Amino acid sequence: MKQKTLIDQIGTTHTFETSPSRIISLVPSQTELLYDLGLEDKIIGITKFCVHPYHFKSTKKSVGGTKKVHFEKIRLLQPDIIICNKEENTLEMVEQLRKICPVWVTNIATIEDNFQMITDFGQLFNCRTESQKWNDKLAFALTDFKNYIQDKEIKKVAYFIWKKPFMVAGSDNFINELLKLNHFENIYQNKGRYPEIELKKMRLEGDPDLVFLSSEPYPFAEEDAFEIGRHTHHAKTVFVDGEMFSWYGSRLLKAFDYFKKMHEKL
Repeated sequence: MKQKTLIDQIGTTHTFETSPSRIISLVPSQTELLYDLGLEDKIIGITKFCVHPYHFKSTKKSVGGTKKVHFEKIRLLQPDIIICNKEENTLEMVEQLRKICPVWVTNIATIEDNFQMITDFGQLFNCRTESQKWNDKLAFALTDFKNYIQDKEIKKVAYFIWKKPFMVAGSDNFINELLKLNHFENIYQNKGRYPEIELKKMRLEGDPDLVFLSSEPYPFAEEDAFEIGRHTHHAKTVFVDGEMFSWYGSRLLKAFDYFKKMHEKL
């Protein structure tokens, strides 16, 4: 390939003489996407949270978590690109990693950003056909889902992600984008990205119809559902699959089916 200049989603310009062939991915959903784009053989390092595809646990080298990595382990793997995400990984970490090799940073707050990331990976890793196929599949599924959801009534929702302190999904993030797509009005969308909240104020701040307890990053239990639910007037408390609401990339295809099943149950 001839020299290629590309700009990542935080505006950093990268120039590559050849297409990167030793990839470390520090974002679970992006590891899954890279695999789905046919790049398994090029992936040399992942995080301990990269659980899809399952066999990567035994075939790929773990270099730490998403917020804390072993820089020396990464250096010894001799990557020629590291894939990060603005929200998942810290700026400080990205700056350290740049001393090892180029760091491509994604920034996904909308479905449009997701399409852009897949297009970028197609150019970056010379798999344009695969990336186009994935974008076509996702575009088709998105249109289908919008048709499905158009007549559903809008319900008020609070989407919990953490306990001690209680934290919820606010605005300007992918979770909120998918809530809106599902005709859910997030009662905390004017409180910042991931606000800490007080349960006793929940009725005043919007009194949701639905309380969603995400399976990740915090594993909520039945007693949490009871504790949170009693601070609303009438909300139905639902345990939801966090991967379906917060993972971008190819996971979105499975998410549309998941959302349909969820609406049937609600």
